[in-house]
Amino acid sequence: MNTMQMILIALPLVIINLIFVIIALVDLSKRKNVLWGNKIIWVVLIIFLQYIGWILYFLIGKKEE
Repeated sequence: MNTMQMILIALPLVIINLIFVIIALVDLSKRKNVLWGNKIIWVVLIIFLQYIGWILYFLIGKKEE
C-alpha cells in the first residue's frame, strides 16, 4: 500500500472527526451547564483526546447536573 492509498483511506476519518469536534465545541459553547460543571475540562477532552473526547461529551457530558 503506497502513501496515496493510505491518505485516501485516512482522509474520510479525519474529516468526520473534525466535523464532530466542531459540533461538540459549538454545542458546548451554547450550554449553560454541563456534567462536572467546568467547560474547560470538556474543551481539553474534546480537542486533545479527539475521537474519545467528543464521544464522551455526547454520551455523558451533555447531561446537566
